[in-house]
Amino acid sequence: MIRHTVVFKLKDQIDSLQEQAFFEAALALAAIPGVQKFEGLKQIGTKNNFNFGLSMEFDSAEKYAYYNNHPAHVQFVQEHWIPTVQDFLEIDYEPLEPVAGNS
Repeated sequence: MIRHTVVFKLKDQIDSLQEQAFFEAALALAAIPGVQKFEGLKQIGTKNNFNFGLSMEFDSAEKYAYYNNHPAHVQFVQEHWIPTVQDFLEIDYEPLEPVAGNS
């Protein structure tokens, strides 16, 4: 399993209609085959400068690669992500095997 997460800050000049359009477009990514447990997230803490996050899971590296190259994802990046996002951090996780005695 791969958990793909990205935390981000939108550009300062983005208004509420642009923000809404961004998240509506992001939600459509959940329909790409292989995407599981898609979530849009709003930051509530104050320990970093990011405001939002997206999280999703994939059963395999192949399904994640399919998502990354899918035309809907590529279009989202070009039409929404690049013009709207100021800064981001992307992290892709695989679960650790349980350590003996800690399961």
